[in-house]
Amino acid sequence: MGGTTNVYTAIQFYSSPPIILLYWVELIMARQRFWALIIILLVAIIVIGGIVAWQKYRPPHPVEISLPPPPELNSEVNPAELPQKIDINRAEAWLLEALPGIGETKAQAIIAYRQQNGGFKHIIEITEVDGIGPAIYEEIKDLITIGD
Repeated sequence: MGGTTNVYTAIQFYSSPPIILLYWVELIMARQRFWALIIILLVAIIVIGGIVAWQKYRPPHPVEISLPPPPELNSEVNPAELPQKIDINRAEAWLLEALPGIGETKAQAIIAYRQQNGGFKHIIEITEVDGIGPAIYEEIKDLITIGD
C-alpha cells in the first residue's frame, strides 16, 4: 500500500476495538503535533524575518529636522512673502467674508455701498458702511487696500 494507512489496514493489524481506538487517537495526536510544529515554525520564521528586516531598514542614527532661522527684523522683506491685501473696490462677497468681523451681511453691505457711491476713495470710508465701525476697521485696516 506504500506507506498510507486506512481503516481497513488498521482493522487487519488490530483485531480488538480498544486497540483500533488507540490507533486513531495516536493518529490524531500525531497530526495535531504536526500542525503545532508547523505553526511554531511559521511563527519563528515571521519573528526572525521581522528582526532581520528591522535591523536592515532602521535608520543608523536619529532623523534630525532643521528649520531655517526666522528672518531678521532689520533685513529686507520680500514683497511676495507679505500677505496680500484685499481690494475692497473689486473683491467679491466670499473674499470680503474672509476678513475678520465681516460676515455675509456686511460683505453684501460693502458691495452695495461701492455700487451706490462709485467705489471707495480711501480705506477709512469703509466705516461708512452700516455695521462696520472703528473696532472692525482697526482689525481689517492692514488687510484691505484701494486699487488703482
